[in-house]
Amino acid sequence: MISDEIKRLHELHQAGALSDAEFEQAKAKVLSSSSTVNLNKTTSADGTFAAELNTLRRSRTDRWLGGVCGGLARVSGVDAWVWRLVFTLFTITFGFGFVIYLLLWIFVPEE
Repeated sequence: MISDEIKRLHELHQAGALSDAEFEQAKAKVLSSSSTVNLNKTTSADGTFAAELNTLRRSRTDRWLGGVCGGLARVSGVDAWVWRLVFTLFTITFGFGFVIYLLLWIFVPEE
């Protein structure tokens, strides 16, 4: 963590291993690198999710009805049978699994 690194730098400075100028430079470097890393993580995470969402397509090969579960399996990395089970359980227990499947069938384009 950033606070641990700054604490360690402060300890080195107090022990005399770092001069005032070296301590300030090292502290500035730690702070600037941490803000760049956090910014890059946020940007890449948003870009990856949006890219995966845009690549969602109904499968032509792995399908029982509309290919929705096969497409979700390809994008998410979870087997298609798991998605089929999830939709079935949501239909049986809550009653809206079929509605979600139908909406995805209508709005997600085919490969």
